[in-house]
Amino acid sequence: MKTKNIIAAFLVIAISTIVSAKGKKDVYSNENYGLNYTGTTITVKFEKGSEFNHPLFAIWLADEKGGYIQPLYVSESIGNGVFKRASRKAGRWQAGEIQRPAALPYWVHQRGILNELGTYNPTPQKPEVDAYTGATPNGSFILNSITEKPLNGKYKVMLELNQSWDWNEFWYNNRYPEDKEFKTSSQPALVYSVDIDTDKPQDEYVMNVIGRSHYSGEDGKLYEDLTTMTTALKIAKRITVKIK
Repeated sequence: MKTKNIIAAFLVIAISTIVSAKGKKDVYSNENYGLNYTGTTITVKFEKGSEFNHPLFAIWLADEKGGYIQPLYVSESIGNGVFKRASRKAGRWQAGEIQRPAALPYWVHQRGILNELGTYNPTPQKPEVDAYTGATPNGSFILNSITEKPLNGKYKVMLELNQSWDWNEFWYNNRYPEDKEFKTSSQPALVYSVDIDTDKPQDEYVMNVIGRSHYSGEDGKLYEDLTTMTTALKIAKRITVKIK
């Protein structure tokens, strides 16, 4: 009898745990950028996927044909060129200035601003605009970004994300043994996009993945073949955009 009671109690706990997990709603952090500007507010809602593990982000506004206009949000480490894990010279990871060309190569090339080193990544000497940089969200987030000027017409909202140590059978650690930048990226960064129209705004726009970046950041091309991408496609579950 005691054994039956123990089993019954265990089943009740297990079922309660499952119900509780299913009923648990994702918690969204709410961030605001571009507060010094008086343009149009663009709200990006990012729902994390099952493989989310602190990726780097860049979100930006482009014209109807994809020409870069301005940032909407950039992870501060890539935005100012200072990473928490830049050097192990002292026997442990230390923060410091470092270039990570494989992190978000499509964004830095679209941005098109050369630094003092002759490359496109932001540096402490030539960082991204402070109004649009911030800490990388720990999970799902809602981002409200005010553009520098009011929008009028058709545009694109673009997003690039990249997650280190996200290897798979194709993009494995020793695929390019001599390429140290590839090893900082794992699966290449993914690029998402959506077309918006401020004259005829929809209630909500859904962003879709349109390609990936170069695996070590050697160029700023968009590679549309995603057949080698696996877990990287599950970093984001759903990304939507609203304008007002």
